[in-house]
Amino acid sequence: MSLTFSAFSEHVAEVRARIAEACARAGRNSAEVQLLPVTKTQPAEVVHFVVQHGGFTAVGENRVQEAEEKRPLVGGALRWELIGHLQSNKARQAAALFERIQSVDRAKVLVALDRAAGEQGRRLAVLLQINAGQDPAKFGAEPEDAPALLEQALQLPHLVVEGLMTIAPLSDDPAVAQRTFARLRELRDALERRCGHSLPELSMGMSGDLDAAIAEGSTLVRVGSALFGARG
Repeated sequence: MSLTFSAFSEHVAEVRARIAEACARAGRNSAEVQLLPVTKTQPAEVVHFVVQHGGFTAVGENRVQEAEEKRPLVGGALRWELIGHLQSNKARQAAALFERIQSVDRAKVLVALDRAAGEQGRRLAVLLQINAGQDPAKFGAEPEDAPALLEQALQLPHLVVEGLMTIAPLSDDPAVAQRTFARLRELRDALERRCGHSLPELSMGMSGDLDAAIAEGSTLVRVGSALFGARG
């Protein structure tokens, strides 16, 4: 592994400064935006860097199996969050490994996670992943299906719906990401009015588009390459 702890710390400072600048432009308090280090495809050593650095409460992983291999190797009190696509047949493992699942995008996964969390005697935090950019290459429920998905999620006793997540389409036009994030925020506001349930978390924005996400109300940015370098 070529990344050193010193270099990682410099990257954290740079990303935090970028978040602060984006918040200042948007007239927001930077304390409103959480930085989630995304350690997918990186060795367990980088998670040790996150623990050693301090100031982080969680890390994000894309795959259940990868987290299953890494988590026993890492100490500390970090929460682990699943940000990658989840198949229903991995729900039991995911419910046992992660404190929050950000990528719930269909009813079958909701039901499987609720059953698994119930068997484990816990309530599991989830975000509903919405394909707000309507990109056929991305996972996520279609915006028009979000009300029904939320209504079902709110009826499940072992899940706690904390908000929404999206991934913007890949594009050289920054307006594409801006529109995607604005659409998710508007959808969140409409869902809160409709269901009377608070959805405080808006997980949107990554290394390349976090500025646009913060401008549109993101409360959590998922950053990997800007902290750790190219994926392994």
